[in-house]
Amino acid sequence: MSVDPISLEVFKHLFASAAEEMGLTLQRAAFSPNIRERLDFSCAIFDADGRLVAQAAHIPVHLGSMPAAVSAVLSVFQRIEAGDVVILNDPYRGGTHLPDITMVSGVFVEGNETAQFYVASRAHHADVGGMSPGSIPLSTELYQEGLIIPPTKIIARGERQEGLLSLIVANSRAPQERLGDLEAQLASHRIGEARLQALIAAHGNARVQGHAAALIDYSRRMTEAVIESIPDGRYTFQDALEGDGQTERDLPICATITVQGRQMTVDFTGTAPQAAGNLNAVEAIVRSATGYCVRLLATEDIPVNHGCFAPIQIITPAGSLLQPRFPAAVVIGNTETSQRVVDVVLGALAQALPDRIPAASQGTMNNLTLGGMLDGEAFVYYETIGGGHGASPAGDGLNGRHVHMTNTRNGPVEALEYVLPIRVREYRLRAHSGGAGRNRGGEGVRRVYEFLTDAQVTINSERRLRRPYGLQGGEAGENGHNWLIRGEQITELGGKVTLRVQAGDQIAIETPGGGGWGAVPI
Repeated sequence: MSVDPISLEVFKHLFASAAEEMGLTLQRAAFSPNIRERLDFSCAIFDADGRLVAQAAHIPVHLGSMPAAVSAVLSVFQRIEAGDVVILNDPYRGGTHLPDITMVSGVFVEGNETAQFYVASRAHHADVGGMSPGSIPLSTELYQEGLIIPPTKIIARGERQEGLLSLIVANSRAPQERLGDLEAQLASHRIGEARLQALIAAHGNARVQGHAAALIDYSRRMTEAVIESIPDGRYTFQDALEGDGQTERDLPICATITVQGRQMTVDFTGTAPQAAGNLNAVEAIVRSATGYCVRLLATEDIPVNHGCFAPIQIITPAGSLLQPRFPAAVVIGNTETSQRVVDVVLGALAQALPDRIPAASQGTMNNLTLGGMLDGEAFVYYETIGGGHGASPAGDGLNGRHVHMTNTRNGPVEALEYVLPIRVREYRLRAHSGGAGRNRGGEGVRRVYEFLTDAQVTINSERRLRRPYGLQGGEAGENGHNWLIRGEQITELGGKVTLRVQAGDQIAIETPGGGGWGAVPI
């Protein structure tokens, strides 16, 4: 078996295409708009040791956390058998937050009783129970956020565990939608397993395994080269989150990056202790965000796999916001805290590479969940909303787009209005919300929802008080706003709020603009 640059490139695309086809299957078979329209899911391929081999270009926050899920599965089940599918969502055992349900299954070839590869899918389910519709509540402990699923076989030796499936579905406010989305994940696994089996049949197990290992080594060397391009030194930056839904006090996140040759250490010592509310983020999320920032520096595409993370050491203090102790609430650590980790790591790297790093983007996912009853049937929905990208040395920031740790689409108005008792009254860019500079930050958006029936709404958002920073003389982007419009009365809401709305009420969400880059020419 030999590996050369051409064969490595071919296998890179073969592995990635298997993950991409899993994703297409999941999208097309899913029931919920969040998966089908917004593409809030990821699919990946792992080797026999549980090392990431390829991940489709789906959700960046899953980059470092999908491997944690596979590791958790292999620690619980020393042997995955043919026909097994393991399901989990526990953030403290391989998950990110409870709405993200992960499945892991083995890929077997004839004559070998051990898995040669593993395939995994992770999809954000619109409701998994908990104290508010959409399962993104203003929680103070994990138990309030929904059903906790430790690594458990949902299919054992090809036999579906109907009791477990019924239990999961029964804990959702939209049971038929949950069932449909879970079936879509299972379908994606059948595709992933079949594609890898076909790959092994065509090229031989040894050749496929050898190219997977070579690809991991290739990504490691490319990442080391990126780190080597950063001047040796020690770079520190700090930013803060704006309260955890329980108190309004700032929660600082501090990163000190030490670069020495081809190795990087990112130390988050100085970060706030774990919060009483829902902003805590498990370590796998921090690893995802940090690895993502390093990949941004590459001038060539680095294949996404285990090798991307090997040269990066990450230190998160135990009991902190970035390594909380069970059962701390974590539901928007996955969305909001991950974004701030990116802002902090990029802020530190800007000291080392001032002519390469962009200004801060909107720094939030603007989480909106809603639910209620209509004609005796429950409805529930979750979406995140785009905003402004930070400007960079290369040009202005993009307008009204998802940034950094989310790679989803903005929810189409037609899809929302078709399945929900709401009308979207406004959806437009926020003029002049991007920070001024030689290159201007991208614009945020204004999105106004009118409710046609009573409902419960929860908003978890950031950058409502602290504006996205500009760099190299550029100005900060405008902060976001959340409003309740009831008749002639307009009330500004906080960044994190849950409330009951009545038929005819409107919720307006204005997302932040990106920071500007470079001083405005005189």
